[in-house]
Amino acid sequence: MNLRTVCKKSDLMSYRILGEGKPVRLFVAGLHGEEWKDTTDILENIEVPKQGTLAVIPLVSRGNYVSTLNKNYFTDIGKPIIEAVEELKPEIYIEIHSYSAENLEKLTDASRLDRIGVPAFSRLDHDVLLGSVAPYIRRKYFPQEALCLTFEIQKGNALSKEYARKIINRMKEFTSRDEFLNCMLERYPKQARKAIEDYKKFYALSDDEL
Repeated sequence: MNLRTVCKKSDLMSYRILGEGKPVRLFVAGLHGEEWKDTTDILENIEVPKQGTLAVIPLVSRGNYVSTLNKNYFTDIGKPIIEAVEELKPEIYIEIHSYSAENLEKLTDASRLDRIGVPAFSRLDHDVLLGSVAPYIRRKYFPQEALCLTFEIQKGNALSKEYARKIINRMKEFTSRDEFLNCMLERYPKQARKAIEDYKKFYALSDDEL
């Protein structure tokens, strides 16, 4: 098993690197507040991908909750994420968050784009949510062809967490954005079409561009 641990001397954070070669993936969890209680162990126990590299940051912060939609998050609490992105240049970037059940409708409401400037999450099985990462990190640190996603687990929902674990384990085997989209179109056609439309709107692409 190819496994090495990288500890950056510039901060107190470490990230594990599993496997080697292309593609390079970066998965992060425990980004703020108490989300680590629901998400960190998923990455602590993840296995080496069959192909390419997987870097994981299981725990970013146990501190105060600062939204990743606030660009100051990535210059403060989330700075180690940016350092990892700049060093590793991942083609696939995944954030794992958790949410309270009472916020489900708000997160999946179509008006979310008008309210806060980011698209609504798509609802998968067992109330796992799929969405985009914050526009700040997406635009500033990743090329257009990169795959950047957020998965949200419903707090206190064991089925939601277990299903998210299965999704994340599947995500570590994808080698490209297109491979992911093809799989989603087969399993979740409605949600996949929404993800594609959101992506086109984000980059102002025409129907024949992707």
